[in-house]
Amino acid sequence: MTGRARPIPLLPTTVIGSYPQPDWLIDRDRLRSSLPARVRAKELWRIPEPYLAEAHDDATALAIRDLERAGIDILTDGEIRRESYSNRFATALEGFDIDHPAMVPGRAGGTNAVPRVVGPVRRTRPVEVDDLRFLRAQTDRVIKITLPGPFTMSQQASNEAYPDVASLAMDLAAAVNEEVRDLFEAGADVVQIDEPWLQARAEQAREYALPAINRALQGATGTTALHTCFGYAHIVHDRPAGYPFLAELAACVADQLAVEAAQPRLDPSVLAPIAGKTIILGVLDLSDDAPVETPEQVAERIERALEVVPPERLQVGPDCGMKYLPRDDAYAKLRALVDGAAAVRARLQPRAAAPAA
Repeated sequence: MTGRARPIPLLPTTVIGSYPQPDWLIDRDRLRSSLPARVRAKELWRIPEPYLAEAHDDATALAIRDLERAGIDILTDGEIRRESYSNRFATALEGFDIDHPAMVPGRAGGTNAVPRVVGPVRRTRPVEVDDLRFLRAQTDRVIKITLPGPFTMSQQASNEAYPDVASLAMDLAAAVNEEVRDLFEAGADVVQIDEPWLQARAEQAREYALPAINRALQGATGTTALHTCFGYAHIVHDRPAGYPFLAELAACVADQLAVEAAQPRLDPSVLAPIAGKTIILGVLDLSDDAPVETPEQVAERIERALEVVPPERLQVGPDCGMKYLPRDDAYAKLRALVDGAAAVRARLQPRAAAPAA
C-alpha cells in the first residue's frame, strides 16, 4: 500500500516493537529458555536458510494483519525477522567480532555471549530499510520501526578497541543516526530507539547516555521515540517501584518516551518530569503469570496517567515487546488495549469538542 497514512485518534494505541513469532518459524521453547541474543542465534529458526527470508516475509505479514485486526493505530512489523530486539542491527556493524564473542554477566543474571569490539564501529549498509519498506507496503496505518539505542548497544559488547565506553557509544550513535535518516527517507512515520539498559546501568547513563542518544537522533526528519524499561517480563521478574534514570530523559531530543508502567504498578506522578514529551504508557502487564487485562482495567490505568499527562500527549501500549507471550494472549491483550482506550476516548471527546469559555 502507498500514500499518506491514515490519521490517528486521541489516545492512539501502539506496540513497543515485537509480537510473538509463530511456532513454525522459531523454536519458541528454545527462545524462552535462553537470554536475548547479542550475537547471532541462527539455531532458533526452524526454517532452512534458503527459505528463511520468504518465511520471514510471510510471518511478518501475518503479524501486521493481527495488529490491524486488533485495531492498533501505530504499527510495527512485529520484529519477526529478529532473534532479539537488538542483534539484527548490532551484528551488522563493522568493528564487531560476532564469531568470537566474549562472555559477560547478563543484566538478569547468568552470562551471555556478546560481540567483541575489535576496531572502529561503523555502519556500512542499511540494515532495516527493506524491513521498513515491506511494512509500508503492507498497511495504510501509521508505522513505526525500532532500533537498539547506542547506550544499550555499548553495554551489550566487550570493548577491546576504544579508550572508554563513552567513545564507543558515540560511534554507535553515529551508526544509528545514519540508519534513522535512511528509515525516514524510506517512509517511516516514527523511528524508535530502545534503551532498556539506561535503567540497569543508571550511573553510566548519567555520564554519557544523553549525548549519545541526542547524536543518534540528530537531524531526524520525522517523529522519534525512545523506549526504556526494566527488561522483558519473562526474564526480569522483579521491578523497582520507580526508574533510576527517567527524569533525565526530559533533556533528550526524542519526541516521545515509551515507559513501562503496568507490571511495576508505576505511580503516575513519576511521569511529571517528562510530561512535556509525548508519553507512550505501558498499560499491559506482560508477566508470564499476568492474566489478559479487561478493557476496564486498561481504562483505569489510562485514567490514572491522565492525572499527570494531558490526553493529547498520551499514547498507550504494552509495557515492552510481546515476543515471549503466547500469540493468542498477545492478541487478546491488544484487543483489551484498543477497547480500553476507546472507552476513555469516548469520555474525553465531549470535553475535547466543547467550545472554549
